[in-house]
Parts: sequence; structure tokens; C-alpha cells
Amino acid sequence: MIDAAIVGLGRWGRALVGSVHGKSERIRFVREVDIACGSVLQDALDDASVQAVVLATPHSVHRAQAIAAARAGKHVFCEKPLALRAADARAMIGACERAGVVLAVGHNRRFWPAMRELKRLLAEGQLGRLLHIEGHNSNENSNQVTGGWRTLEEESPGGGLTGAGLHVLDAFIGLCGPVQRVHAQLNRYKEDLPPLDAMVATYRFASGLSGTLATVRATPFYWRVHVFGSSGSAEVLGETELVLRMSGRPAERLAFAPEDSVKAELEAFADAVERLAPYPIPAGEMLATVSAFEATVRSLRASRRASSRTPRTRRTPGSRPSPRRGRTRTRPTDP
Repeated sequence: MIDAAIVGLGRWGRALVGSVHGKSERIRFVREVDIACGSVLQDALDDASVQAVVLATPHSVHRAQAIAAARAGKHVFCEKPLALRAADARAMIGACERAGVVLAVGHNRRFWPAMRELKRLLAEGQLGRLLHIEGHNSNENSNQVTGGWRTLEEESPGGGLTGAGLHVLDAFIGLCGPVQRVHAQLNRYKEDLPPLDAMVATYRFASGLSGTLATVRATPFYWRVHVFGSSGSAEVLGETELVLRMSGRPAERLAFAPEDSVKAELEAFADAVERLAPYPIPAGEMLATVSAFEATVRSLRASRRASSRTPRTRRTPGSRPSPRRGRTRTRPTDP
């Protein structure tokens, strides 16, 4: 049993605690750090009974908190995004490796039964040569947020990218590898709270694969990841449903029993701490996800600057289109 401290008791921090409290034989929370009530991270780091910290805090402080925990010899589970910049993610990974402690990131969609089956299909090569991937994740969570740090652009850039779209982007990395190039745009329909916007991005992966991602704030929950190959395609719809379409065969709809993915990711973290199994998201993929996220945000900002500078003009016959703006290359993702 791993004894952990929860750092941050907002909506998601409470969800993390509730997923294992009285339910898990692998991990439990023995200390709470709630800055709003006056407690501080150092209280948990000084507590010898605490083996690990679980961070559900503002994204901009993840680096400092993770490094402090690693230096104190505590294992670290950090809610997504691991960091807002690849340089910060790289520093966190390095600090935990030097300290000999586990670093895990909370991308619970990876633990959904249908997503695990999709991963297996790709690993076995059942779809043939992979050609393209599409993903969408939207929800209405932003309608419930009336203020606080999650509404700030510096903490949650890119419209719905940070809150919802990042889950799809991480799925892309886990299935297809690192991103090489991205072009993204954000359509804002309303600036004040609750927001109304739509983000779409196209990706070129290092493997040569193409991909598209979209996320909308706010619309009823929807999750879709669809991988296309030369022999067939596999489409995940939500947590437990997968549609398999193979050449020469009728489409097959598979249903899986639901599981508590938040509990599963925390127990996988506990297994890694006790060296029973490595955490399913390796450091290289953590860094690749943050690198692709950062590149997407840069592309969104470039597109917005270009849009604000460029007047709308009508093209005349024979004229050449202007160079495309907003394309961004990702930086190397070696930890």
C-alpha cells in the first residue's frame, strides 16, 4: 500500500481522492494539502510517512512542485498537462530520474477499455499500414467554471485544447508516436464566461502519418479516436465502444465492461513505485505530448496574429495565394 498526499483539493483533486478512498488496496491518501485552507506542499514533503505526492494544482506550478517533491525523495503523480512547455517537462523528468523516484502523468483516457483494445490492435498490426488518425473530445465542463485559475489563458491556453483536446493529443502520441508538424486554428464565438469556441488542428507525425484533432466548448460529451490503415480501421466511441471495419468483412461493434480509469491510473502509479511494473506512459511519451501541445499553442497564436494583421482581400485571377501561416514544427522530444 502506497501512502500518498493529495496536493490541491479542487474538483479534480477531490475526484482523485474519491476514486481510491475505501476502494483500493494499492494506494491511499494519508495527507491533504489544500492551499486555500492554509496548508503548503512542504508540510507533505517533511512528513516521513508520505511516500508520494499527487499534484492536482495549477499547471504553471507543476514544474516547481514536482522538482521539490523529487528532491525530498517523494514519488510524483502529476495531473495533466504535465507541463505547459517542453523545457519544464524535461526538467521534471530529469529531476525525478536523478532522485530515483517515479514520475507519472494523469492521462486517464489511456486506461479506458476501448482505448486499450485500440492500442492492442495497432501493436499487432491488424489494420495494416497506418495512414491517418482522427480524434475529437468535447464536453460541457466549462459551463460549470465561473472563475478561478482554469479560466486564465496562461494556465489553459488554446480554448478547449488544455482541458479536453489534450486527452486526444496524448492518445495520438501513445498510438502513433511523436508529432513533427502542426497547423491549428481557434474560432472564438464568445469571449466571456462560459466560453464558446472550437479548436481544430492537423498534425504530421514523425512516422509520416497524418492526423486531425478537434475540441469544442461547450457541447455534450463526445469522444472519438479513429485510426485508418491499409487493411481496415478502428474507431473508439466513448469509454467502452469500438467499431472495427476490416476489408471484405461487415463492420463489427465491440463493447467492453466499464472500469474506473482514475483508480486504474493511480494503482498503476503505485505498481511503478513498488517496482511491480513500469508506469504505462514512459517519459519519452510524456515529453512528446507536452512538445506537441506547446507546438499546437504556438500555431494557434501564430494563426491569430496573422488573422488580426491580414485584411480580407479578394484574389484576382492568376494571383498566387499568400504563404500559409500558423504552421509550427515540434522540437526534439528526447528526455
